[in-house]
Amino acid sequence: MKYAILVYETEQDFLDREKHMPAYNAYSQALSEAGVITGGAALHPSHTATTLRLQNGQRNVQDGPYADTKEQLGGFFIINVADLDTALVWASRCPAASNCAVEVRPLLPMNQA
Repeated sequence: MKYAILVYETEQDFLDREKHMPAYNAYSQALSEAGVITGGAALHPSHTATTLRLQNGQRNVQDGPYADTKEQLGGFFIINVADLDTALVWASRCPAASNCAVEVRPLLPMNQA
């Protein structure tokens, strides 16, 4: 089953990203060596986001994140493992787990034409 490991970081974590990269590189390497990673990416800080909503059929576009929070989505890993327990083991090894938050969420299968 595929799971997303969603990495939440503080604004300071974004500013110190270069300092944290060796730990994330090692984590990515471990996922790769175990053969469980299927994708992922680091994201730019939330102030670079654009939020879109449709209201009464009209597009409402807002610069910046949806909400002001202490933590923001900093990146994600997509893994393919047997079950949630295994996904949680991998999530606990993520560098963000020790000081911020890591969310594990199962992926819905996509219809492929």
